Amino acid sequence: MKKLLTLALTILMMFSLTACSGNQANKNEKNSAGSSSVEKDSSTTEASNVKPNASSKASNGSAKVLPKGSNMATRTIKNGTAITLTVGDTVIPVTLNNSTSSKELLSRLPYTVNINRYSHDYCGVMKDPLKYDEKDVHNGWMNGDIDFARDANYFTILFEDEEKSKIYGDQVNLGKVDCDLSVIKGLGSSIDVRIDLAR
Repeated sequence: MKKLLTLALTILMMFSLTACSGNQANKNEKNSAGSSSVEKDSSTTEASNVKPNASSKASNGSAKVLPKGSNMATRTIKNGTAITLTVGDTVIPVTLNNSTSSKELLSRLPYTVNINRYSHDYCGVMKDPLKYDEKDVHNGWMNGDIDFARDANYFTILFEDEEKSKIYGDQVNLGKVDCDLSVIKGLGSSIDVRIDLAR
């Protein structure tokens, strides 16, 4: 009995570590022949109209704000709320959309979550889940998305593999990163992220 329990726990652990943002890969690929399952936010606009939040600062004066680069998020958001993600002395500008989940996250700020790096994202479990509207739940992501994965209360920063992402379900988009995504990839293997309103 102990051997079976140990084997089951080992398999469960291996499965959970493969990709934090996609514990619930969608087995039903009904959309594979048709339209993409990832839709742009209803408040999106052309990327040329979105300006990076250059005035964002961390609460401590030594933090640096990252510049706009060439490897930017796919999603665009119009009339969102500017926040920052602070990791050590690095401040990452982010724009949140106006979803129920984003509004609840804003109500919790400042908020700190520990996240770990995986193949296409950083993610970590939020102590309390965010509220969400069922209409906002979808499969997949766009590179640069900040998502809440409702299957396990994950806060996620998704930096690549958009083209393969539709197999991952239970995603609720919160917003997107407003800096070069290559910076996100190099933040470390396990980090604390402090989320604040942009100042």
